[in-house]
Amino acid sequence: MSIAVEALATPGQELGKASELKAGKGAYVSTENGTIYASLTGFLSLIRPPSDSVDQRSTVEVTGHKAHGAVPQPGSIVFARVTKVMARTATADVVCVDSKSVREKFTGIIRHQDVRATEIDKVDMHLSFRPGDIVRALVLSLGDARAYYLSTAKNELGVVSAESVSGGTMVPISWTEMQCSLTGQVEPRKVAKVEA
Repeated sequence: MSIAVEALATPGQELGKASELKAGKGAYVSTENGTIYASLTGFLSLIRPPSDSVDQRSTVEVTGHKAHGAVPQPGSIVFARVTKVMARTATADVVCVDSKSVREKFTGIIRHQDVRATEIDKVDMHLSFRPGDIVRALVLSLGDARAYYLSTAKNELGVVSAESVSGGTMVPISWTEMQCSLTGQVEPRKVAKVEA
């Protein structure tokens, strides 16, 4: 079976026989009949084996046709905009994952116990975050079906950018306070230690 390089494939489309080709990314071999099928929508490509390889079958791959943006994974560092602050949680929309922008909407939740590493029982969510704040956070887990669980419980995590009530840019003055550059008013935050 001859396959044109960069032809479009759809899931379930027959790509060839396992006796002639090897299944690469985006393809699989059916155990019933030894046929290779596409597992996603994308472009086909044939990768020839090195000349000294024992197995001289080419590998067929399907590369997704949509360019997916970054997706949060446990352990990733994300930047998120706080949208809502409640007594036990703060909700935020993830805007960047490991310095790559996201193309889809991902919601994160910062729980009361994940705000800081010490004095967890003294955490007041309304004194740590405000809607509109940009926070640097660590993705703890995938959470429930609606949101990722985020943590700011390290020195380098927390609010990195904020706007005061009067609309001025906030400047960090301590681990727990930021000051308005226009009015000089001090507001409480869980401030991130930003590397220079």
